[in-house]
Amino acid sequence: MKNGILVVNKPKGISSAGVVSRLKRLLKVKKIGHTGTLDPFATGVLPIVVGQATRISKYFLKGVKGYYAQVTLGIETDTCDCTGTVTHTAPSGRLAAMDLNRVKDVVAGFMGPQEQIPPAYSALKHKGRPLYKLARQGQMIKKPPRPIEIMAINMENFRIDANGHPVFDMPVTCSGGTYIRSLAHDIGKALGCGAHLSALQRTRAGQFNIEHAVDLDHVEKMSPRDIEARFISMSQCLAFLPAIVADSETAGKVKYGRPLPVAEIPIPDALPMAGDKNDSQNNVSDIRVLDSDDNLLAIVTPDRSGQTYKYCCVFNA
Repeated sequence: MKNGILVVNKPKGISSAGVVSRLKRLLKVKKIGHTGTLDPFATGVLPIVVGQATRISKYFLKGVKGYYAQVTLGIETDTCDCTGTVTHTAPSGRLAAMDLNRVKDVVAGFMGPQEQIPPAYSALKHKGRPLYKLARQGQMIKKPPRPIEIMAINMENFRIDANGHPVFDMPVTCSGGTYIRSLAHDIGKALGCGAHLSALQRTRAGQFNIEHAVDLDHVEKMSPRDIEARFISMSQCLAFLPAIVADSETAGKVKYGRPLPVAEIPIPDALPMAGDKNDSQNNVSDIRVLDSDDNLLAIVTPDRSGQTYKYCCVFNA
């Protein structure tokens, strides 16, 4: 079985863990996971890491995300989305007087860096337990605000649904960790009428776009070999990291985790030296070590002295 990432277009009505479970049975693999949860009612990009690629999941969890959301005004729910119990309904008169330009201005006002309170119904943990489990037991835990950034946001296709509630679509580009449910809720608060997220599609997760995604039902009709042919290699997935190509002698050292002097393989020009006075260890990028066939052998980083590479991960050939 190959190692790599399969980008799935998750359908509505299944959890991210459910997608992983189905693919685990289909591919008959032990190590498999995903790089960022989508709620069961949501659809779209769900990168699935298979085999040794599970070890590089951390590189994708905090990447930029893209969504195409649908927001319904005038109704608040306890989950901030369409799956929850209605907690507030705005008077019809207030909704009828809703000014389109004001809605546009309020939505646009959420552009930029800000702090966001995560929803009580989320997978974040409190004392080791997911918040949504506590919320279902009546314990509504309020987490402190967290820094997020909205890089792009817009209101479009404003309309009135069959129940007389204003609805609009909202494309969003944001930092990892942003809750679109909370964003919809906050927009409703700012408008004074309440709102909830009524539909959601993730269009981007890091460098993976909806164009890369294959429908889950299509995957389940494919043979394991054909599925593997859709994998994005680990080296390609990490193309945003600088790379060094190892010759056969160096590749042998890497395989067994032997010391790797920087003098033998110079640090890529784009990478700052760890010993630089204007640098810190946290600013030193990880580096891919590749063989001549573009296979990922290891991920390394220069140590603080800048004389030797430290191994972050070594992968079986």
